[in-house]
Amino acid sequence: MNKFDLEERLISFSVLIVEIVDGISSTKAGKHLAGQLVRSGTSVSLNYGEAQSAESKKDFIHKMKIILKELRETFICLKIIHRTGNYQEISKMEQAQKENNELISIFVKSIETAQKNLKS
Repeated sequence: MNKFDLEERLISFSVLIVEIVDGISSTKAGKHLAGQLVRSGTSVSLNYGEAQSAESKKDFIHKMKIILKELRETFICLKIIHRTGNYQEISKMEQAQKENNELISIFVKSIETAQKNLKS
């Protein structure tokens, strides 16, 4: 996967998150979780853009780790929303959770590779 494919995948993921956020119930808990989800779920694509302009290999790794942290936060937030029933479109929720999990795997591997390359 090249960086442009991953960038598009992250943007599509962020759009999916926005669509989910727009459908979350407007209870006090729903509003809180929606705010959390929109921040973490859209920051992954924005931070990826930053990582592409990293000033050094160490800076690149650091930015990639931030993306990974945001993906993990998003994954947990999606699970909470799903379990509390604050979002009713199950197929879209499952799609987001699946994509989120795949992106986490991609970034774990990318960070490992970048760290190996930094040492050599």
